[in-house]
Amino acid sequence: MSKEAIHIIGGGLAGSEAAWQAAEAGAQVVLHEMRPVRETEVHETDSLAELVCSNSFRSDDWEYNAVGLLHQEMRLCGSLIMRSADKHKLPAGGALAVDRHGFSSEVQHALEAHPNVNIVREEILKLPAADDWSNVIIATGPLTSPDLAQAIQDMTGEDELAFFDAIAPIVYKDSIDFDVAWFQSRYDKGGPGGDGADYINCPLNKEQYETLVQALVDGEKTEFKDWEKSTPYFDGCLPIEVMAERGPETLRHGPMKPVGLTNPHSDEKPYAVVQLRQDNALGSLYNMVGCQTKLKHGEQKRIFRTIPGLEGAAFARLGGLHRNTFLNSPKVLDEELRLRSAPHIRFAGQITGVEGYLESAAIGLLAGRYGANQQLSRSNTPPPLPTALGALANHITSGADSSTFQPMNINYGLLPDLQRDEFNPRDYKGKERARARKRAKSERALRALQIWLNENDSASEVAAAS
Repeated sequence: MSKEAIHIIGGGLAGSEAAWQAAEAGAQVVLHEMRPVRETEVHETDSLAELVCSNSFRSDDWEYNAVGLLHQEMRLCGSLIMRSADKHKLPAGGALAVDRHGFSSEVQHALEAHPNVNIVREEILKLPAADDWSNVIIATGPLTSPDLAQAIQDMTGEDELAFFDAIAPIVYKDSIDFDVAWFQSRYDKGGPGGDGADYINCPLNKEQYETLVQALVDGEKTEFKDWEKSTPYFDGCLPIEVMAERGPETLRHGPMKPVGLTNPHSDEKPYAVVQLRQDNALGSLYNMVGCQTKLKHGEQKRIFRTIPGLEGAAFARLGGLHRNTFLNSPKVLDEELRLRSAPHIRFAGQITGVEGYLESAAIGLLAGRYGANQQLSRSNTPPPLPTALGALANHITSGADSSTFQPMNINYGLLPDLQRDEFNPRDYKGKERARARKRAKSERALRALQIWLNENDSASEVAAAS
């Protein structure tokens, strides 16, 4: 089970999903994970698929949200990540949030029990030659170890590209003052496992908000290392103090927007609201939404305790910031996620330039299926472009401009426009038109994906039987 097996390097969400998909297809898999042999700056355990930042997989609304559509497509593909998330979901309004420890344990136990998977705890320091391992998937994520990162850079011939990712603080629920704070989802919207009152809300009046913004701007930040200073942020995960620096109204039109919320303790409408989302199954820990930060730990405690309801907050974890690395994928990867200069190597996950837990796992899903087909002498057909899976994969392999390539979340803009026979905008008015267009794209995507699965899975069954 060496050269003939698929060797997957990295046991995060993408690597775990790739291993599951390949093993379920009948391929032999060796999954290499460096923890606990070598630790990282942000992981706390040696569990596979550990969530190191938020515990939210974002919206689970497949009809009107592209992330929710991706969830549904991955479920149809037999995703281990989605199966585990659904089993360990927590109340989170319209989002799919999970108990992080239950989730990672579920993923690890499933892979440990699979007869086609062998998990090896070791650090891989270099890219394997085709004569040694002929079928490789690299899913080392944004925290690829320095030796392997250097090897990747040497082989691709590209300068390393990087951005920062930030971690939000986690607060103990019993330290929150519920004479001030209250439970409510925006517009009372319920989601998987939720009841429409899934977030803790801390209200700020205009003076309190402005004081908070100024404190974030003035607060003492952790110094950047020399190699970090020229690295750009990814706009989808900006530190809260960077958002504050962009203008006094930025936060209250972003993560602290007060819309859709009613304070039961006061007739005064909040000027801004800080929300906290459940972070564990017990409901004892809550994550401060949008409060990822590079503030020094002492400053975090001082500043965040000025928020009404959090004056006595006890922190289970404080925020932090780390560097993420990613390939210039449109230039170096082909449509099957193979390295053009070394086609025995595929890449998966966040290192390919997708942003988000589920986007990373989705590329792992495809890489695992492609690798299995290669091992079992089957042809590879990428998913159709009208699907979320196909659109995301297309973006990182050919759809984006390699000269300006940056990490990307799944969004409806990546899916092709609807044809007139699929959607007639004259049938709708105003906001109804935009919602109907999203629904039509989602329905088209699920139809196209089901056809792709039927054709490819049927062909695989025939090949296996012969």
